[in-house]
Amino acid sequence: MIFRKIIPLSLLGRSIIIIFVPIFLLVIITSVIFYQTSWNIISKRLTESVVSDINVIVKLINNDLESKAISIAKEDFKMKINIQKDSKVDNIIFIEQRGILSKRLKQALINIKKPFAYDLSNIDNGVKIVIQLNKDLLLINVDKDRLYSETAFVFLLWMIFASILLLILSYFLMNKQIRPLKRLSIIAETFGRGLDAPEIQSAGASEIRQTANAFNQMRKRIKRFLKQRTDMLAGVSHDLRTPLTRMKLQLSLLKDEKAKKELELDINEMTAMLDSYVSFVRSEAPEPIESINLNKFLKEIIKNINRKKIEINLYEKNIVETSGRPLQLKRAFQNIIDNSIRYSNKLHIEIFINDEGCYILFEDNGPGIPNKNYEDVFKPFFTLDPSRNKLKGESGLGLAITRDIVRSHGGEIRLDQSKFGGLKSIIQLPI
Repeated sequence: MIFRKIIPLSLLGRSIIIIFVPIFLLVIITSVIFYQTSWNIISKRLTESVVSDINVIVKLINNDLESKAISIAKEDFKMKINIQKDSKVDNIIFIEQRGILSKRLKQALINIKKPFAYDLSNIDNGVKIVIQLNKDLLLINVDKDRLYSETAFVFLLWMIFASILLLILSYFLMNKQIRPLKRLSIIAETFGRGLDAPEIQSAGASEIRQTANAFNQMRKRIKRFLKQRTDMLAGVSHDLRTPLTRMKLQLSLLKDEKAKKELELDINEMTAMLDSYVSFVRSEAPEPIESINLNKFLKEIIKNINRKKIEINLYEKNIVETSGRPLQLKRAFQNIIDNSIRYSNKLHIEIFINDEGCYILFEDNGPGIPNKNYEDVFKPFFTLDPSRNKLKGESGLGLAITRDIVRSHGGEIRLDQSKFGGLKSIIQLPI
């Protein structure tokens, strides 16, 4: 669970991790191997060289050539020596150091076969070595360059610097490769909201180009399908109006009042159905995108409703600014409100914003809809009224049109049970 929280969600972040983690592990493994092998060998050779020179100095002092030993140590061995009379190494207290250098120095000094002590705590000022010479102490300060090689750590620093440089370079290169994917997601979101999104220009890797081409083909097919559906419904509605008009004229000449009345009901029902089809086609018609203040928008819709038939309360938790097609959204909201007016006498409307977008809730106190029919009512021509009396306005297209409009704006609509006992319609729209 913690591992999932650490991993970035973006493709760019994960790509950088895929590149950076192997490099990071490589640097660590190389550093460990270098420290355990190369630095070990370097330290061994440096300490053996220093101890050999110290051995020479000890022999010179033992041969009463103290002044010569001091001169050679200073000029040739980069050491400063001093002799402390009548002292013992046991009285010298140095903190024992750890590390490869300390270990190798200790191993080399043992070869002198004399009591000794050393101090690596302040290596920048030199390494202090104390050797017991009979009753005297030989105090030696060895220059750090004799025991400490900075080139090894410079090598490690260059490795780290090169890794960081490679990471930065990888970031810019990966960002350039992922940029077409970002553009694809933006255009796909735009197209999903019903906006006229342009085609995506193929760019980047072959897989990204293939994805862009697939999206462009899908976009063309969807637009072609929507146009065919709209044209078909518009054509059917137009063609049926002509015979209905002729039927009305012939009906006026009919003398049988009973048959005339029955035929009038059928013709009026067919006319109502055609009006519903026209409304559905009208929702498919292109309309410019405009900025919309949903608070004012809803107030304008409910302002013209007869309050004698229904009690309407609007609760505004947030001021919502979005964009969309005003006529289509008005039709979607109006369809829901009309259903509430038809079956209830109280309507509660609430508007608010959360992380997912803006929400508009419509709750009434009507009879509601059975849970099993929540999805069925969004199907075209489905109605809960067994008589399917289209003169009541129940063509079965109202909620189908509403869902179609909401989804064309990149939103969603679902139904639930109202806290007033009726139906709750929940519309979610992007901001």
